[in-house]
Amino acid sequence: MTTTVPVGLAEQTEIEAYADFAAGAPTPVRDSLGIGSLRIGSALALAVREDPSRFFNRAGGFGADEPITADVAAQVCDFYREQGVPEGQFMIAPPLLPADWASTAGELNLTEGGRFVKLGCDIETALSAPDGVAALDPGLRVEPVEPHQADEWATVMMTTFGFTTPGMIDMAASCVGRPNWHQYAVRDGERIIAVGSIFVNGECADMFGGATLPEGRGRGAQSALLTARARAARAAGCRWLVAETGAEAVGEHNTSLHNMLRTGFEPLYERVTWIWRER
Repeated sequence: MTTTVPVGLAEQTEIEAYADFAAGAPTPVRDSLGIGSLRIGSALALAVREDPSRFFNRAGGFGADEPITADVAAQVCDFYREQGVPEGQFMIAPPLLPADWASTAGELNLTEGGRFVKLGCDIETALSAPDGVAALDPGLRVEPVEPHQADEWATVMMTTFGFTTPGMIDMAASCVGRPNWHQYAVRDGERIIAVGSIFVNGECADMFGGATLPEGRGRGAQSALLTARARAARAAGCRWLVAETGAEAVGEHNTSLHNMLRTGFEPLYERVTWIWRER
């Protein structure tokens, strides 16, 4: 990688994408799902009360502009309580953890959860990788998503990830055509079989929501979507790309991780998810 992505920018871009994806939904959708957000300096916290997966109850962007303090972390915990969620996540890059984090985590009842690999690369590195669009299986094509295709696109993404609570597909569909978002789909005939987005945050773009239906896997769809999204990020004036995916345990194989490595992404760090639960 020829240019290192600033850690603070990488973390901010990720949480800005999640917050806009959910909290940018229309008011009726936000109300029905119990969506709330809170900004504290560079940090952002998000909660979706009616989502039983608790995946979207997350906070990030810590330490980008100023050190993480126990007070900031406590404000996030209070936010989760006020939103009525039983569990929330803290996403903090290891280089940005303060020296007294173990003490803060103990005081706030934060425990270690899953681990994610944060990846990044500069645009030119991604675009010098093998062309995923050219390598698509015959009969498949990748194209931008138009507003009238939003529901189908959102259904593929959210059901593939298991987000089936009523309103979640409406939440996802509402981001199509919103500023700073670019959505792409791979079609087999007239049917969408794979999807992916980028969220543009100034010079940095987040690879967001890559998902493929089971019958579409192994046909080059996600590699094509990575190439298409890298091109879109360059056209939007971005300098860097970032992404995150689950860390591999011994004996595991994360296809998403290896797709990104082939596209020029490099691991920046492995990040622990810190879990808050109501006592």
